[in-house]
Amino acid sequence: MSNTPVLNTPVLWINAYLQDKLQNLGFETMPFFPSVPSTIVDLTELFPTSGVMATYDRMIRMRRSPFPHIKCEQLLYYFYATAENSVLNMVQITEQTLRLMDREDETAQELNEWCENHGPIVVDGQTLEYSFRFHTLKVFQLQETRDVINFATARTYAGNKMIIYYDYTLL
Repeated sequence: MSNTPVLNTPVLWINAYLQDKLQNLGFETMPFFPSVPSTIVDLTELFPTSGVMATYDRMIRMRRSPFPHIKCEQLLYYFYATAENSVLNMVQITEQTLRLMDREDETAQELNEWCENHGPIVVDGQTLEYSFRFHTLKVFQLQETRDVINFATARTYAGNKMIIYYDYTLL
């Protein structure tokens, strides 16, 4: 069993990596929140002044092999943009995320190097050491008619869903 604190999850490291890399698009730090907002009212009240944000849900997947030490998970991201250029900002965020995260083992290698060079990270006052080794990552984009209808009622909001599949081991 690993000595990794329970709070220290691969999700936090992927989020930190994406925050760092998405700053290259000219946004202030893009905040990442777990599992919110769930309504348009929540979205409008929680939206940061930077005009962009992301929320995520962590989903554990079934292992593809009998080897129990490689864990399989996925992240469902909801990216949101508002204010001026919301559609352009969403296209940039989506494309940058796709380019960063959809190179399978090359992405894993780059992510591992980034984590080793940028750790430890501080989350809720706790210092977390990098305790994972990523093996492969893939990206899928989701699109549903329901989201288009909901966002159409929210003035200048743009949104997009992406799933990032990843495999990792605890160090």
